[in-house]
Amino acid sequence: MSAKIEEIKEILGKITLEGEAQSLFEDKRIADLQIKGDSLHIKYERREWDVSQKRELEQLITKSLSALYTEEQLFFIPVSGQKTATSNEAKPAQLKVGHGTVGEKKKINGVKSIIAIGSGKGGVGKSTFTTNLACSLKSMGHKVGIIDADIYGPSLPHMFGMSKHQPKTNENQKILPLEGHGVKFISFGSFIHEDEPVVWRGPMLGGVLNQFFFDTDWGELDFLLIDLPPGTGDVQLSMIQNLEVDGAIIISTPQDVAMLDSRKALHMFDKLNLHVIGMVENMSSFICDKCDSEHFLYGTGGVKSTCNELGVGFLGGISMDINLRKSADFGHPYMANEEKFKDSKIWKDYHKIAKSVTSYMMPSETKKQSLLGKIFKKK
Repeated sequence: MSAKIEEIKEILGKITLEGEAQSLFEDKRIADLQIKGDSLHIKYERREWDVSQKRELEQLITKSLSALYTEEQLFFIPVSGQKTATSNEAKPAQLKVGHGTVGEKKKINGVKSIIAIGSGKGGVGKSTFTTNLACSLKSMGHKVGIIDADIYGPSLPHMFGMSKHQPKTNENQKILPLEGHGVKFISFGSFIHEDEPVVWRGPMLGGVLNQFFFDTDWGELDFLLIDLPPGTGDVQLSMIQNLEVDGAIIISTPQDVAMLDSRKALHMFDKLNLHVIGMVENMSSFICDKCDSEHFLYGTGGVKSTCNELGVGFLGGISMDINLRKSADFGHPYMANEEKFKDSKIWKDYHKIAKSVTSYMMPSETKKQSLLGKIFKKK
């Protein structure tokens, strides 16, 4: 068996990828080889590769080993290993997989206001809302960051057009968040490949969240938004147990089915003594790109009536628009396109919500700006 492994290593040691100076073994690209019965398991480091580069490597190895193994006998296991940085390079950040510890709640140094953004169910556009709210706050002159706490479905790297970037560490071994369109963010999606599923059990996520909270160099921020996963599970509990959060926003679509789950999220925050700033009705209507008319696909006023019933503030509604979808898919948030969309209803609605959030979290700052506006107002 050892002879066969040596034979395999000799073959793979001759493979040099296009544009690379070193062979697979010289570059430490092959992480492990295991013969299991008639099959060969090849573990390799994907590093910064996209899907096409990964496929190219696997096809090249398959062809090189065709005299020893059929394609069905080869099993490829990509891992997120990283090339060793030189002393002058920033080191890639690594996540610690393990159980989070529960202790006294802590603040994040340098962050003025932390807002959790949640929903009772998936598919209500929470991540899109979080991204665009962050860009709205940034355009108002605030320093903003986002923690993508949706570990099982991280989407922020894609929405900011930074899927191929991975955070580095500073000289104190703190993670440096990525930055897109002037907004700092950290996401589990930046540490795994886009196609790679997350198969961790809930308690293992606590350690990662604590790194995002306390082992990340956020610098000075006015707002840090936490994009929570759907539901009322482990991530939400880990956050509340370890972090001092200043308030929460609940996102829902107008129909009754969505509102049932949103009520659960509201009651969860209430039981955890986290004040809900207000609710947002996402996809409140559809603006037709042909006739420019507004259509209420999910009914009207569902979220607002629930807010009145439960005594929660209604922050506003955001309509559906094809440009919102395109901007998320293309990695350039809608609210980062001021020149293109500043006169649209959606642009104004996002800014209205951002102003409400600012008024709640920074009342003295809002009064100061209002006074200055009156003093310098043009006559």
